[in-house]
Order: sequence, then C-alpha cells, then structure tokens
Amino acid sequence: MIHIKTREEIELIRESALIVSKTLGMLASEIKPGVNTLYLDSLAETFIRDHGAIPGFLGLYDFPNTLCMSPNYQVVHGIPNGNPLQEGDIISIDCGALKNGFYGDHAYTFAVGETSKEIQRLLEVTRTSLYIGIAQFKANNRVGDVGYAIQKFTEDAGYGVVRELVGHGLGKVMHEEPEMPNYGRRGRGKKFTEGMVVAIEPMINMGTKNIKQLKDGWTILTADGKPSAHFEHNIAIINGSPEILSTFDYIHEVLGIETDEELPFKTTTINGNLENLSKG
Repeated sequence: MIHIKTREEIELIRESALIVSKTLGMLASEIKPGVNTLYLDSLAETFIRDHGAIPGFLGLYDFPNTLCMSPNYQVVHGIPNGNPLQEGDIISIDCGALKNGFYGDHAYTFAVGETSKEIQRLLEVTRTSLYIGIAQFKANNRVGDVGYAIQKFTEDAGYGVVRELVGHGLGKVMHEEPEMPNYGRRGRGKKFTEGMVVAIEPMINMGTKNIKQLKDGWTILTADGKPSAHFEHNIAIINGSPEILSTFDYIHEVLGIETDEELPFKTTTINGNLENLSKG
C-alpha cells in the first residue's frame, strides 16, 4: 500500500532528510586516507543524536551500525570496520535519521584523495543518473519511467545497473511502497500521484550488473570485483512536480564542488509565494 503524505508530513520528512544531509556534509571533511569507517560511524551517530534524531539504520533489521559504508567494489550495506581508507578508494555512505516519527535516508559516494579518471567518470555518471531519474518522478508518470531513464543513461555509458536492490517509498517506515528499480520500461508500474515520497538511489557498477553477498548477511559486492557507485535522494511530488527534500549542498560546500543540478527540483520564495523550480 502506498501512503500519501500531507504537506505537514512532507515537511517532517524534509526535517529528517536534512539531518542526514548535514551528517553527510560533516563526514565529507573527515574522509581521507588513513581514517577508518568505525570512526566515521561514531561521528555520525553522535551528530545525529545531537540534532535531536535517532540513527535510522542502527538496529533496523538488526543492522549493527549507524552507517552503511561500502568501499570500492562493495555496492551497499557494508558494515563499518577498523580498516583504514586508502588513497584512491571510493566509499558509498548511506545514512538514515528518524525524527518526529518520520525517516530521512540518502547516500553519497565519496572519493578518498585522488582517484583515477575512470573512477571519476563512474561517480559523475551515477550522480547525473539520479537527477535524470528524479525528473521523471512526477504526477501521472509511472515507476517504469524513472527506472527506464536511469537504466538508459547508465547503460549507454557502458555501466551495469544492479537489479536486485531498489529504491523505495519513505515515511513513518524506512521502506514503504512503491519499490523504485533503477531499470524498467516506460509507462509500466504504479502511477505517481501528489503527496508521494520516495527514495531514488541508482546503484551502478563499472562492470557487470551482477552482485553477490558476503557471509555477514549484509555486504553486497560486485560479482566481478569492479567498483560500484551509489547516490540517493528523498523526493516528494508537490504541485505535480518532483521536489528534493534532501540535499548534497553541505557535501559540495566542503568538497568545493559547484553545481546547480538540484536547482530544478527545489522550492524558492517568489513575492511571498512558494514556487517549485522544477521544469516538470
């Protein structure tokens, strides 16, 4: 069952999402060679609690930590450990926060120091595919429209799209309907309506789309050992158009990245009235 949110509920989800955004921004300044992921996990838990929220992943389905931290050829659901990050690594950090009964949940893949041009391209294509998918999350479109847009863009670039793991609805429960695959056929699947809130999260592999799981029951790896990237936003349909509730602005400020990629999906105030900037 899809749970349609009121404007008030959407604002509560936004509040939780922005705590996650700020947490990832804080971590951006800490990610460097020699730092281990357990340390980053501890920083995140303290930061989330200091902002009046509860870590959304800690204990969820018995997950043992605050962050899912997945370096290099790990796709998602990696468990923090004491192994130091190395120059040239990449690491997906997926974070959740629960406040006022609603979840925020999104992810960003960071470069550790200097990475190869090949890795940089994977990150850029995956991040761009997220916004290409978000543009299709609007009233009267369908789940397949989002998945098709992401799949076509990333496969045309030569990458593999993970099939077994998908985005999802978001609200009082971390994982709600509808499922949001990163592949699909246009015009297929559940129809989008006003008040829907989802997490869209492309998981894109440099090589094969195939994956495997470690014996820890959590960590997902690429089957061929090649790197994988993962980016995620929380989005609501407001006035028929997609509006991003999360932001990478805090991360990009730390990293010195200048981009207006979120601008079409944000709300601004014009003459005292809220106007959505989406091009629809």
